[in-house]
Amino acid sequence: QVQLVESGGGLVQPGGSLRLSCAASGSIVSTNAMGWYRQTPGKQRELVATITSDGSTNYVDFVKGRFTISRDNAKKMVFLQMNSLKPEDTAVYYCNAQVRRYFSVRYDPYWGQGTQVTVSS
Repeated sequence: QVQLVESGGGLVQPGGSLRLSCAASGSIVSTNAMGWYRQTPGKQRELVATITSDGSTNYVDFVKGRFTISRDNAKKMVFLQMNSLKPEDTAVYYCNAQVRRYFSVRYDPYWGQGTQVTVSS
C-alpha cells in the first residue's frame, strides 16, 4: 500500500505565499519523478511542476518565476513553494509520485487526495 498525503493548503490573499508538502509512505523501495498538478471545477487536471530524483525541475509557463518545487528523497517528500499568488491559482492541488513498491520492477503513478488553495481578498 502506498499513500501520498498533501498538506499546507488554505486561504491566502493575492500576492501572498503558501508552501505545500506531500509525504509518501508505505511499501516504497524508491520514488522517481514527483510533481504537483491542479484542478478547478469543470476543468481537467493540469501539470504545475515536476522534479526528478536527481533534482531536475520542470515548470509550466504560468508558474515560472513564482513557484518552486523541491524534494527530500530521504523523507520521500515533495514541496511546492508558491509566491506571488494570484486568484487564478485557486484550485485543488494534487501530489503525484512515480513509486516502485517492494517486489515490483516498475514505477507506478500514485496520487494524493488533494489540498485546496484559495487566493482571494
